[in-house]
Amino acid sequence: MIWVFVFAGIALAGLVMVVSYAVWLIHKAADVMGEVRVLLDRGGQLTDLIGQIQIPQFAGFDDDFAGFTDDVDSEHPVRGNYVTGLAK
Repeated sequence: MIWVFVFAGIALAGLVMVVSYAVWLIHKAADVMGEVRVLLDRGGQLTDLIGQIQIPQFAGFDDDFAGFTDDVDSEHPVRGNYVTGLAK
């Protein structure tokens, strides 16, 4: 008859462990969800910052930045014909 109490004690200890594990797991899941919210907020901030970047238009470049345009000031050899290295 003592074996009934032994198995009941083992079952009760197992139940306490499962409940404790469930509570711990819920707390960890809440922590992970908090970190995901922070990550999404930082991602939103990053997209806002990237949206504020303005790329300057350089004198002498085409709109597609394929090379220098033909209407470059010939007095500046540095801003001359990029392909040949010669000023106009």
